[in-house]
Amino acid sequence: MPGIKDLVGLSFGGAIGLTFLFLGCAVEQYGVYWPLFALIFYILSPLPLIIANRVSDDTDSSSNACRELAYFLTTGIVVSAYGFHIVLAHSSTIEWGACGLALTGNTILFITIFGFFMVFGRGDEFSWEQW
Repeated sequence: MPGIKDLVGLSFGGAIGLTFLFLGCAVEQYGVYWPLFALIFYILSPLPLIIANRVSDDTDSSSNACRELAYFLTTGIVVSAYGFHIVLAHSSTIEWGACGLALTGNTILFITIFGFFMVFGRGDEFSWEQW
């Protein structure tokens, strides 16, 4: 069962990641809010894995087509989140400093999402699958 330290750590990671994302938008010299569209990627990234864990059977086989597709889609969403900021900076829509802050926020938030799956995805009596 996940402890209070795990929950506090995940909350702290999410808060720090969002702080970097907001700093990339709110610092006066940057002043554009395009990087906030990355929130869509944070919402979409765990969905394929959640759906695959609900749909797929829990056999002990090493390969499951549904989970492999979910890993592929999740990887595509994560790479798109990084590419989104780089394309915005390359097209001069946002500054490169804002891009760096947003990419730092991306890294921290995706590590936090991965940590959530590691903490709550163990299959014990208290897991995210019950929600």
